[in-house]
Amino acid sequence: MKKIIYILSHLILILLVLTYESCINKSNRSNQSDRKTEMITSDFKADFTGTYLYTGPDTLPAPHCTDTILPIRVKVKCTGTSDLMGEINVHFDFCVNPNNGHYGNVYSYFVDSDSDTLFVGLEGAVINGKTDDHPSYVTSYWKDDFVILGGTGKFEDATGNGKTDDYNSSEDQNSHHHWEGQIMMKNKD
Repeated sequence: MKKIIYILSHLILILLVLTYESCINKSNRSNQSDRKTEMITSDFKADFTGTYLYTGPDTLPAPHCTDTILPIRVKVKCTGTSDLMGEINVHFDFCVNPNNGHYGNVYSYFVDSDSDTLFVGLEGAVINGKTDDHPSYVTSYWKDDFVILGGTGKFEDATGNGKTDDYNSSEDQNSHHHWEGQIMMKNKD
């Protein structure tokens, strides 16, 4: 009988040790998982140049400029660089009122060299002329707020905001963009 009690007590002790080890490992895995979802804040800076692909009445497939206040559709494809994203491609598809320069209903996103996508929202107004800070060749400009709306890959659940500093030029047919702001995104370390 003493031998059975001795064996049972050792089995119970072994089970307690294994249970304890299992709890510690689960806690460590949980802490590692928590670190992966920690959000970090970084500066967001991007410089890019756009090529106007289309400007005109919204007769394209899948129209989205159905509002008479913003009747003209504009599509722009851009390339450039970002401190955070490296080489970037940027896409804009929006509606504009040619009488007052107001633009909205914007579908826009950035794609980095890893093919991760960052979605941004913005609206504002294109202003004819230039500011005192602009070079003489600036013909129109827009300095509007943008909002980061998440994305794919490393930009999933990203948030943030910033300011555009964009213009059109008499030297070429392109749009020129300089964006600065803050982005909050998951820490992948």
